[in-house]
Amino acid sequence: MVQYQLKLRLNSSQGKELERWLFHLQSVWNWAIRKIELDGRDKIYYSRRVFQNLLANHSGKMNIPSHILQGMLAAGHDAWVRCWKGIAGKPKLKGQRNKLNSIPFPDPIACPENGHIRLPGLGLMRFHRQWIPEGKIKCGRIIRRASGWHLCLFIDAQPKTIPVIATGVVGIDPGFKNLLVLSTGEVIDHPRELEATALRLGQAQRGQNRRLASRLQERIANRRKDRNHKLSRRLVSENAEIYFSADNHKGIAKQFGKGVASSGHYQLRQMLDYKCRAGGRRYVEVDPRNSTMTCSFCGAISGPTGLVGLSVRQWRCKDCGSLHDRDINAARNTLLAGVGYTHEAVCASA
Repeated sequence: MVQYQLKLRLNSSQGKELERWLFHLQSVWNWAIRKIELDGRDKIYYSRRVFQNLLANHSGKMNIPSHILQGMLAAGHDAWVRCWKGIAGKPKLKGQRNKLNSIPFPDPIACPENGHIRLPGLGLMRFHRQWIPEGKIKCGRIIRRASGWHLCLFIDAQPKTIPVIATGVVGIDPGFKNLLVLSTGEVIDHPRELEATALRLGQAQRGQNRRLASRLQERIANRRKDRNHKLSRRLVSENAEIYFSADNHKGIAKQFGKGVASSGHYQLRQMLDYKCRAGGRRYVEVDPRNSTMTCSFCGAISGPTGLVGLSVRQWRCKDCGSLHDRDINAARNTLLAGVGYTHEAVCASA
């Protein structure tokens, strides 16, 4: 299963119809979330199949296809299931500040032809022509973004395999001055997508130009995602084993600001995870505790500590006398810890 997105080219009537659908479906979402919550207090629970058919007679009243209402109810049910399993937080109601921005199409969709795709209730819709993988389109979702309307397709096809260039083993230490530091000594610079657009974004926000501000934020997110896709693909193709220092980025961002979140390390970790699983590589997230103050040669904890020690970028071990670069040493410790963890897991399973 692969996911592919198309940029739609709607006419005025199709755009107005989608806006009307979003307005009504937002009420459906809020009703679903509140009903599951309130009925759950009275020990009343629903299966997914039963819940998605509760509004079976409302399709004609709203003038919205019935399977789209079913898809919205199923999405609300799945959101609560993810919450109960501890995968995600409590589902939030949609409103003026948190609008609904997507419409599900849970049924199979016919393959596009000549730059047009047919969606139930909307007819033929144009899109910007681009290559689409061959396969059966299982379902779809229309998403409204600042740049326009997009159609996300879920296609039953095999993803392209990542070519194997080398079979290295690497430890990675994420940073904020530099994006990543590898145990091989390579330093990957931070592209600073947010800082490059910060001046123009600030002008749009002070001028209350919400449309321009949203478009700039979307552009920043697209550049960050493109960078992480290319970087993760390169790391997976060059290394058979990848060990990543799993820092608490959310806690660090609260202390050091938005520059931490703009690095996109968590997104990069997710991409490395699924690309390694698809390519037959090993990916392990390692506890970063004491990685910066432990000597990677002798194992002594003799490095700089505390917030004051963050300014110390090079230090010498008091036990063995080795001179360390702070980030490279942390990446090597991540590699050593990851290899040890993998070895213990293999021995325990054997």
